[in-house]
Amino acid sequence: MPSTLGMLLASKGLGQYLKRHYGDHTFDHLYRWNTFDTALLIPYFFVMVILAFYGVHRYQLVWLYYKNRDKAPKWDEPPMRYAEGELPYVTIQLPIFNEQFVIDRLIEACCRLEYPRDRFEIQVLDDSTDETVKVASQIVARYAAGFPGMEPQPIVYLHRTNRHGYKAGALDKGLDVARGELVAIFDADFVPPPQWVMQVVHHFAEPEIGMVQTRWTHLNRDYSFMTNVEAILLDGHFVLEHGGRSRAGVFFNFNGTAGMWRRETIGSAGGWQHDTLTEDTDLSYRAQMVGWKFKYLQDVECPAELPIEMTAFKTQQARWAKGLIQTGIKILPRVMKSDQPWHTKLEAWYHLTANLSYPLMIVLSVLLMPAMVIRSWQGYVQMLLIDLPLFIASTMSVSTFYLVSQKELHPKTWWKTFLYVPFLMALGVGLTITNTKAVMEALFGIKSAFARTPKYSVQKKGERSQAQKYRKRLGIIPWIELLIGCYFAWTVYYALTTSNFFTVPFLCLFVLGYWYTGLLSLLQGRFERHGNNSQELHEKPYPVGI
Repeated sequence: MPSTLGMLLASKGLGQYLKRHYGDHTFDHLYRWNTFDTALLIPYFFVMVILAFYGVHRYQLVWLYYKNRDKAPKWDEPPMRYAEGELPYVTIQLPIFNEQFVIDRLIEACCRLEYPRDRFEIQVLDDSTDETVKVASQIVARYAAGFPGMEPQPIVYLHRTNRHGYKAGALDKGLDVARGELVAIFDADFVPPPQWVMQVVHHFAEPEIGMVQTRWTHLNRDYSFMTNVEAILLDGHFVLEHGGRSRAGVFFNFNGTAGMWRRETIGSAGGWQHDTLTEDTDLSYRAQMVGWKFKYLQDVECPAELPIEMTAFKTQQARWAKGLIQTGIKILPRVMKSDQPWHTKLEAWYHLTANLSYPLMIVLSVLLMPAMVIRSWQGYVQMLLIDLPLFIASTMSVSTFYLVSQKELHPKTWWKTFLYVPFLMALGVGLTITNTKAVMEALFGIKSAFARTPKYSVQKKGERSQAQKYRKRLGIIPWIELLIGCYFAWTVYYALTTSNFFTVPFLCLFVLGYWYTGLLSLLQGRFERHGNNSQELHEKPYPVGI
């Protein structure tokens, strides 16, 4: 594609191009509006304006983050502290489902958490249907009995024979027998550091604090190019979304893991409910609406494993997209009718409806090519005055958002993020099909099971995963993504042949996004199988020695 652009510029010349498009006034004022053009441009601009509003909101979150910098709580400076002998009882809940490759790492990390053992317990809440049942129960028994280098731990294994309520149901069942005044939750792919509980617990000395969320970091950030992009996406959420919202005093959500709840808060808000796929966000809003305050500790880190396969990543993103829309349908009417401040209501609206942008991207994808042709006849002045501001608001806000988050976390190396910006934007485009499907299911009330994200305990480049066991079925969606990518490749060719070079970079993002997600979904499994031909899978589905 770049070579085609070079050939056209060489044959026609940049000067000729500029003269033809911006110096020749022969056909000025000849274009007239017509019904067909109007019918196309009205929905095009409607979509662009809505996307621009969500883009402007990203700028607002950056502004809130910096405006309220002095309000950011620090883990080592809680306003109040528990006396040394009055630390509350803490229950650690570990909800798992078919996690045989990571369960040993999770349990070991939790058993090394620093906290008085007479005020501490660990619950392994297992809904598994595979070998994980045997693996997890044996590991729990080993740590409960103790072994050289590890004292006996207060850990119990609770297994359900059904998945009623999925993760929310497992957490609720665990609360029936939990002894903790405070409850911390870790998903199977997390590795909490030993000091985590002590960094968090003193913030509950303030009686109005109902939940404390900590920041996710990434065990396998450098495993692949894709995991680097995923890490930047999550960093943007945890730095600017959580940071901006929490500092501004508006509602923000528990992320389902790496956070701690006051047990009283869960009960007073109505408990864990499983009518959405994001039970964490649902409970978060209900708790804050009845008066509980939340804290976000950006300087407390909890490492986790990023999905290493495109299909796993898309599964995760689709679950979050569908769950947030479900929560919005359930919660937003209550929020809007409440006596909360207007800015809190507005932020809740932006937060819970943000994934509506995916169906809008489908509409934009259909209209982009004809709109580009029509707009090119209307003159460059109109395009600059109308299209450029909308483009900056809806698209450039994405790059600004993630660049700022990396600058906050990595002040010495953040500039490297510029290399990833096109791929960040392209990946967002590539998720359009799967996330649109998820959003439409939520809007039409179509129920689906809680689709877990496979975890393989893979951290370093070159490590092989045992991915075959938990790999998701691909279906037809990757092929649809490839076809849409081909359509946009044709629009790039059309733009080049008609000398509309300024639209080419934007169109290339669509080509890259759809082809990248589609090809990786189809080929990643093939590469994995090919790479494992010479090696048999580990005969024992859990670590040797357990």
